[in-house]
Amino acid sequence: MLKYSQWKILAAAALVAASGCALINPTDPYAGAGITRHGGAKKANEKGVEGPFTLQQCLDIALASNPEIAARAWDTDAAKARKDVATGELLPSVHAVGGYQYYVTPHAVVPISGFGEPGAFSRSIFAGDLVVKMPLFTGGRIISEIKAAELLQQASKHYLARTREELVFNVSSVFYNILARRRIIKSLEFSKKTLEEHRKRVEHLMAVQKAAKVDLLRTEVRLADLEQQLVRERNVVAIQHRVLVNLLGIDDSKKTFSIRGELLFPDVETHLPDALEGAYANRDDYLAARAELEAQAKRVDAARAGRWPTISAEGSYGKRWATRRDNDRLNGSPTQDAGSVGAVVDMPLFEGGRISARIREEKAKLHAAQERLRQLELRVRLDVERAVLNVKSSRARVVATEKAIEQGKESLRIEREKYDLGKGSITDVLDAQSALLDAQTNYYRALAEYNTSIAELRLATGKEQ
Repeated sequence: MLKYSQWKILAAAALVAASGCALINPTDPYAGAGITRHGGAKKANEKGVEGPFTLQQCLDIALASNPEIAARAWDTDAAKARKDVATGELLPSVHAVGGYQYYVTPHAVVPISGFGEPGAFSRSIFAGDLVVKMPLFTGGRIISEIKAAELLQQASKHYLARTREELVFNVSSVFYNILARRRIIKSLEFSKKTLEEHRKRVEHLMAVQKAAKVDLLRTEVRLADLEQQLVRERNVVAIQHRVLVNLLGIDDSKKTFSIRGELLFPDVETHLPDALEGAYANRDDYLAARAELEAQAKRVDAARAGRWPTISAEGSYGKRWATRRDNDRLNGSPTQDAGSVGAVVDMPLFEGGRISARIREEKAKLHAAQERLRQLELRVRLDVERAVLNVKSSRARVVATEKAIEQGKESLRIEREKYDLGKGSITDVLDAQSALLDAQTNYYRALAEYNTSIAELRLATGKEQ
């Protein structure tokens, strides 16, 4: 039978072992995150949002506060940690190992070192060791895993950079769209004001019996149409503001977010061969895919190393303590030193086909990565060609619509004079007004598309925005 003290030791050991099955201080998945437990974002900027902001200020805020950028940065940290884990396998491992064993029959505290030499025997033995292991040869597995981890870390950095580039493009695109719609709203407001003045003129002509009532009705119908266009454009601008705020990763629930800027018409060089060469050299998603392909090749090498033997050096030193009992044969000292050093060779002879299956799996992943890289090369070329063509076409549209505005203004002036002189109809005036508004709308949209296409070209070629 065990003594009371030994029962206490066993109970304590059982408690410690059971505690390993329970989670102590579980990690809070919401701690430090910008979200609440019930959904919704926390305030990313406790000081509020003040404006108006320029495009560069919006980009600075987005790069500092956007959640996807933060997530990619954490992914990069995780990739670095995985590389450190792989590198750590090259170093020796040191463990402190302790335990307690109770035997039905007395056992030697330590192996007897000589023939006929007395030893210490006990049913209850405590052990404590310091164990050191050092890999000597693994068939290149550790080196391949380290290289793969380094390449994946590079890929993670490239993905972070690409995410930043995509965010810059998205912010710029929404920013230019808002500026264009603001100018369209101003054009609609100007057209509305002009038609209201024209309505007064029609009312005056009706008073002197020089205009028909149908002219007034047609003008009012046109005014109502302008009013609904204004409402629609203002709603779109409000939605675009919300999209921009979300891209920036900020909270403007208490204050109105506003921007300021002008739609410029810069001259951009669009030479397709140079753009393609720059894209393959600078696009971070392409560089990341190449790094992942090379990392997968290293994984194949690591899987092949499983067929090789592994050699490691192992050493340990510790103590053995025997607990005397009434029915134990305890000869010699109850405390004994125990230590050993040596080399271990582990040669796989039969693994049930697992090594071959893992090699096939990693090779299949390698072929898949090769095809994805080839697909990305085709997409890069498509993106660059499309961006170059968009820059050229949108530039041509800006030039064409700018001339259409001048023609529209002159046509409206002529039709108004003809109507005032009684030589034209109200329909001609309203058509001229509508043509001018369409020309202005097309111009500002083309200007926004031109600026957006320039940002798209930079994104396609991997250039800094």
